[in-house]
Formats: sequence, C-alpha cells, structure tokens
Amino acid sequence: MARSQATAGQVLLARVEAQAAVLAGLDGAVRADRPDAVHRMRVACRRLRSALRTFRRLLAPGSADHLVAELRWLAAALGRARDHEVLVERLAAQARELPAECRPERVAAELERWGRAEYRRIRPEVVAALDDPRRRGLADALDAFLADPPLRGRAARAAVPELARIAGREQRRTGRRVEAALAAGSAPAEERDRALHEARKAAKRARYAGETAAPAVGAAAERYTERMKAVQEVLGEHQDAVVAAAALARQAGSSTEPFGYGALYGRQLSAEASARGRLPQAWARASRRRLARFG
Repeated sequence: MARSQATAGQVLLARVEAQAAVLAGLDGAVRADRPDAVHRMRVACRRLRSALRTFRRLLAPGSADHLVAELRWLAAALGRARDHEVLVERLAAQARELPAECRPERVAAELERWGRAEYRRIRPEVVAALDDPRRRGLADALDAFLADPPLRGRAARAAVPELARIAGREQRRTGRRVEAALAAGSAPAEERDRALHEARKAAKRARYAGETAAPAVGAAAERYTERMKAVQEVLGEHQDAVVAAAALARQAGSSTEPFGYGALYGRQLSAEASARGRLPQAWARASRRRLARFG
C-alpha cells in the first residue's frame, strides 16, 4: 500500500487482517502451553478490540459491537492465567534480590510453589475458552468482517489527515485521564490507583492507534507510539506494583516467611511511588500537540 494513496479504511483493514492472522495462528501454541503464547493471544485480542473501537467512525454504526464484545470475552478468559504468571515471575525475581536476613531463596521458592498451584487451578479456564463455540464464532466473525468490511464513506478519506485526527483525539483523551489521575494524588489510595489504571488503559489505546497508523504515516506515527508507550509503561509499573502488593497482603497470613513477604511488600510501595513520580515527565513528552500532527 503506497503511503500517499492509502485510505483510512485500508489502514484499518490492514491492521485487523494482521492481528486476526496472529490470533488464528496461536490456538495450537496456547493449547500446548508454550512460553508467551497466552500473552501474545491476549495482546492480539486487545489490539483488534482497540482498532475497532478507536476507528469506529470509519465503520457502519454498531457493525463491530459483537466483535468487540467477543474479543473482550476471549481476552478476559485468557487474562487470569497470564496475570498470575507475570505476578509470580515478578515477585520471585524480586525475592531473590532481598538481603540474606530475609531468606530470599526460601521466599522465592514459596512464591513459586504458590504460583504453580494457582496456575494448575486456572489453566483449565484457558483451554475451556479455546473449546468454547464462541471461539470458533469469533474466528468466523473476523473472517466475515474482512470479507465484507462495513466501511462508511469517511473510510475513503486520505489516510494521513484522518489518522492524525484520530491520534489527536486519543492523545486528548489520554490527557484527560492522566490529569484526573494526577489530581487524585491526595485522594484515598484506592481512588488514586483506579484513576491511574484508567489513564494506563487510555495510553495503551493511544499507543495502539499509533501502531495502526505507522505503516501509512511512518516516522511521525512511530514517534507518537513510542511516547504513548512510555506513558503506558510507567503506569503499567504502577499497576503491577499495586496488584503485587495486594497479592502479598493476601498470602502473608499463610506464609512461613512473613518477614520476607513484608520486605517485598515494601518494595511494591516504593515502586508505586516511583512510578507516580515519573508520570508527569513521561506525559509532558507525550502531550505535545505537534506529536499527533502526522502531515
């Protein structure tokens, strides 16, 4: 697709086709429990859902609603196994960095035993999702979408200016969420963390919009993507620490290594504070208006 000739609709369909192919190719790897397969399938679901939502003005009203709902379902079905895997990897690695008086190897081994037991309990949910008729229905719906795309007239517009408008809208949306999160700094921790989590989701959606635009736009969209990814990563570090702290608090009562768990808990609180401190600078670089001007 020549950049100068591409339409906004062609860019959207190229993104959907590419991610649908990734999704279709991962069933066997997920069933075989190959490393990172669940993560890649979940990311493909998220990228597809984000494209269909972010570029919805290019589509007939309501035409992608079913696909969006089914992609959300599959991502959620995969989510618990993947989130738990990441959580245990994070905590076990950090445990091994604890000082000797915390008995780091014992703490790490206990966390890994807990992780294996939980994974065995959760893993059947992943296989059940792949076996569910909804999974086949999702594949068929994606095929039907690509075979007869429900594009509106505006999808025929030149790609670059239309993509720039969409990128600007996502940038502003992320800005509102980030500003709300920063304003919640003195609020109760639960309210503050929820606002930061919402900002993270907005930054991820903006990042995916930049990824979608990059083949047609080039370096300007890649730069936009990188800046939004940096914001997402800072907020992701915060969310990971929040989740890890909550898991440690739940497990500490049954642990034989409470001192080590306490030390790890303190590390999560420090990580949360560090991420919050770095957010204003990351957003300052991503919030520049010219960043979304792809022309």
